[in-house]
Amino acid sequence: MSTNTAEVSRNATKMLVINALFIALTLAATMFINIRLPFMGNGGLIHLGNVPLFIAAMVYGKKTGAIAGAFGMGMFDVISGWTAWAPFTFVIVGTMGFLVGLITEKVPWKPIVVNTIAIIAALIIKIVGYYFTEVILYGNWVAPFGSIPGNVMQVVIAAIIVLPIAERLKKLAKI
Repeated sequence: MSTNTAEVSRNATKMLVINALFIALTLAATMFINIRLPFMGNGGLIHLGNVPLFIAAMVYGKKTGAIAGAFGMGMFDVISGWTAWAPFTFVIVGTMGFLVGLITEKVPWKPIVVNTIAIIAALIIKIVGYYFTEVILYGNWVAPFGSIPGNVMQVVIAAIIVLPIAERLKKLAKI
């Protein structure tokens, strides 16, 4: 095996492990660090799964962000009894991770500004995506408005945790 082939194989293995790690972290943070909201129409859930999702996307890029979000939160839905939500979560949260990674990779501004814009974009995807998911699942155009505060709270809490540490983690990952 040539040196170049070995390096490519080592990088592929490294990214496979990183992707698996962030899938597991996203799943665990969604599953074990959450609060169920029984007072909401659909019994919503506030969790910290967005924290590893945003870190994955900001530190390792759009592919890792998309994979961590789609598979990590999608698996949560499947194994926790929210199975009808799983295909929607796969697309919505995968898109959130992809877009956060894309914005943080491509926009050449000050990192805190770019990371904030990326999280705002993710918030918009989450609100719009889950609004229409609830319309589809429940057949009601009004009730899904009740989920918006919980979705906003999820992303805002994640932003408060991630924004101060994202750039430091990105520098550590390059060492």
